[in-house]
Amino acid sequence: MDPAFFTAKNISAGYGKQTVLEDVSFSLEPGTITGLLGANGSGKSTLLKAVCRLLPARGTCLLKGQPLDTLPRRRLAKEISYIPQRSGVILSLPLLEVVLMGFNPGLGLLQRPSRTQRDAARQALAAVGLTGMEDTDYLTLSEGQKQLCILARTLVEDTSLLLLDEPDSALDFHNRCHSLQILQGLIRNQEKAALVSVHDPLLALDFCQQLLLLKEGRCMALLHPAYDSLNDMQEAFSQIYGPVSLIRCPDRSGRERLVLLSEHGTAFPC
Repeated sequence: MDPAFFTAKNISAGYGKQTVLEDVSFSLEPGTITGLLGANGSGKSTLLKAVCRLLPARGTCLLKGQPLDTLPRRRLAKEISYIPQRSGVILSLPLLEVVLMGFNPGLGLLQRPSRTQRDAARQALAAVGLTGMEDTDYLTLSEGQKQLCILARTLVEDTSLLLLDEPDSALDFHNRCHSLQILQGLIRNQEKAALVSVHDPLLALDFCQQLLLLKEGRCMALLHPAYDSLNDMQEAFSQIYGPVSLIRCPDRSGRERLVLLSEHGTAFPC
C-alpha cells in the first residue's frame, strides 16, 4: 500500500471572512474508504469542497504526487468524482442521460457517448438498483433514488479519488449498506480511494478502513477500526458525540462488529 496515494497537508478553508476548517492533514491509501465524521457544522462538507477545489483553500493536496491546484479543470474532473448532498441536476432529464454525464470529461466537443458507454451507464443503473428506469425523469425521483442515480454516474466516471458528501442521508437502511458495498467493490484492490462524509457512525465502523473525526473545523482523531484499541476509539468518539461506549459483538453470521452506544445504552444513530 502506498500511503502517499493522496495527501492533504494543513488544509484551511471557509466562507468569506469566516474560517470553518483549520490545518487539517491526512492521507488516503489506495483501495480504502475513509469515513468523515463530525457534528453538523464541523467542516465535513467544507473539507470535501476544498479538496476538489470548489472552495478556495490554503494548504496542499497531492494525488499520486501531483498537486491538485496545478491541474486544469478538465484534468481534475478525470481524476476526482465529487457527489454533493444535493446533485445540482435541475433539468428534466432521463436517468440514463444523467448517468452518461459521467463520461463528459473524456468526450470531445459535440461528441456523443458511444454504444459501449451507453451500455455501461445501463449496467451502472442496474448495479444501484434502478433497473428499467433508464427513461424515468430524474426530477420525479425521491431524494434517495436521486442519490442512487448520482452514485451510478460516479461508477462510470472511473476516477482515482471519490469524494462523497453524506451519500447515505436520504437512503433507507438497506440502500445505505448497499451503496457502501458498491463503493467498496469499486475501489477494492484498485488505484482508487474514497473520502466519504457519513451520517451514521455504525456504517462508518462497518465499511471504512480509516475514520477522520472533525470537531469545530479541526481534526480530532484519525482512527483505524481494524487495529486501534477500543479505549482510544471510544475516547475519540466521545469528543464528537458525548459520552459513548464502544463494544465488539458478533452479528448473526458470527462476524465481529463494532457497535457504538450512547450513554443511555442505545445504538447510534439515536
